[in-house]
Amino acid sequence: MRFSKLSSLVCPRCFRGLIVNDGTLVDSLGHRFPIRSRVPRFVDSAGYTENFSLQWNRFSRTQLDSQDNTLSSQRFWAETGWSRVALNGVDVLEVGSGAGRFSRVLLAESKARLFSIDYSESVTANLSNNSYYVDNGRLVLAQASIYDLPFTDNSFDYAFCLGVLQHTPDFKDSLRCLIDKLSPGGQLVVDFYPINGWWTKISAKYLLRPLLKRLSPKMLLQFVRLIVPVSIIIYKVLTLIGLNKATRFLPICDIDATLPSNLSKEQLIEWCVLDTFDMFSPRYDHPQRIETVAKWVNELGADVTFAGFVDFADSNRAAVVRAVKRRPNA
Repeated sequence: MRFSKLSSLVCPRCFRGLIVNDGTLVDSLGHRFPIRSRVPRFVDSAGYTENFSLQWNRFSRTQLDSQDNTLSSQRFWAETGWSRVALNGVDVLEVGSGAGRFSRVLLAESKARLFSIDYSESVTANLSNNSYYVDNGRLVLAQASIYDLPFTDNSFDYAFCLGVLQHTPDFKDSLRCLIDKLSPGGQLVVDFYPINGWWTKISAKYLLRPLLKRLSPKMLLQFVRLIVPVSIIIYKVLTLIGLNKATRFLPICDIDATLPSNLSKEQLIEWCVLDTFDMFSPRYDHPQRIETVAKWVNELGADVTFAGFVDFADSNRAAVVRAVKRRPNA
């Protein structure tokens, strides 16, 4: 990592600048933050994201795009609505990078500079997948909390947070932290699990989560590996005979709605294990109504430009809110 790019990072406690001293970031008050495995660490542990540390380091390359699968790229550009040309040379904030599937899309398909953080140890997987961009100075990675971001306010032209907010302790406060870091006129894009109606939580996911999330991440992953192959067969049978709605009661992810359609048998099992583990393991899971998120964004100082569902890649769909940070006195 080019240490010159680390000058953009500040102490999340006092917002003073940081310098590199013997492999540690230090500010003028003596606050110190280690650089471990080439990544600055602003948190002592993965905290409530221990499951994601295991998940993204175990499945670090599963969701990366390939010649045969461009789901991540299709999802990113469809949800953000951003222009690749408009991103040239601008600073973009990504919160909740996971293994870096969207980091790679942005960096490979535009000329933006990306500052990407995650609370979990998944930053190690992101580094492995996107080391080229770290080496050339276009990607700065850090392990940090969304509530204590190591950047000054009003710093970024664009910010995105995909697949993350429902897994934070306080959804609205997480939105506030993102909007604070945007410069006036800066653009924000978030997606999240939607509440579609009273039936949203009448499914295997929410009925089993109170029990399964108590298991250690390693035990839960072993359990998921056992049930996924059989669940896939049952899922396909129910779909074949027209009982699609019954699949919501299977302890498996929604295959038709969330996975690429051209996966091999081995790839299908791997994606299902990943997405099913992701379904049951997070400590927090707070789906929201789209209109509620839009209202919160407006209250927090940004004007909503889009709030609704975005379709991409065949039958995939996401609840998305886009907004522009309000200018002073606007």
